[in-house]
Amino acid sequence: MTRTLVTGGAGRLGRSVVRALAESGREVVSVDLAVAADLPALQVQADLADRAERDAVFARHRPDEVVHLAAIPFPGAAPDDETFAVNTGLAFGVLDAALASGTRALLVASSPTVIGYGAPAGWTPEYLPLDEAHPTRPWNGYALSKLAIEQLMAMAARSGDDRLRTGAFRPCYVIAPEEWEGAPTQQGHTVRERLERPELSAVALFNYVDARDAGEFVVAWLDAGDSVPSGETFFVGAPDALVRDRVSEAVSEWLPAAASAATVLGDTEALFSSAKAEQMLGWRARRTWREQMAEVDVV
Repeated sequence: MTRTLVTGGAGRLGRSVVRALAESGREVVSVDLAVAADLPALQVQADLADRAERDAVFARHRPDEVVHLAAIPFPGAAPDDETFAVNTGLAFGVLDAALASGTRALLVASSPTVIGYGAPAGWTPEYLPLDEAHPTRPWNGYALSKLAIEQLMAMAARSGDDRLRTGAFRPCYVIAPEEWEGAPTQQGHTVRERLERPELSAVALFNYVDARDAGEFVVAWLDAGDSVPSGETFFVGAPDALVRDRVSEAVSEWLPAAASAATVLGDTEALFSSAKAEQMLGWRARRTWREQMAEVDVV
């Protein structure tokens, strides 16, 4: 049986990734500072920033695959210098440990924030919807750390060491299953509040993804094997925008700098494209806020 180690497996995204991996038939090891209830994995509490602890975990479990989610999770959660140092240090350490333990595949979580939206000096997209070819313009330590991690995966691919296949994905604003039911999202408000107050979602360009869909992306990338080149980065998001108004109208009101670029978008179309994931992996998000909130309202 394939053994897959997930760092940050007890987190909001991690729990759904672990479940998707377990459902795919893998033996899952979750490594986190915390533990989560009813997680279908062996849970190991360890500080992966500590080299001795990290090396011991990898030496003991010898994972065939690694999904690296552990990080300071969003801008402002810690000072910029600390965020950059912790996030890049964790990724470099996990890469080294994966190589040393004979891991065959390493997928790391990046972020759409590498694009640079929300910059205090202003930001205008070159085009919409945003895809992986769009220029990146990080303006804080968190986004810069995520771009550096993407480049770390690309560097590993360019090194010519074919023992390890690497990749990165940019999950949009993650909504865990319980958050459709009213649990607070990462920013402290509910999904319904994001819909009732569009400015809350506008700061992230109305992007989102159900954590279960992100978990299914992880499985798809791992299952693809060498059919997908090493070092690739993917956007992972829902096909629609998290806003009730027509997208072009919402952008005009809340993101005026992007208004001219948004005229090409359909009435509900997301500002981020996951077409690359669909083309290369056959993955497409299956859960939308309209479906999920309708189910909540019916109940």
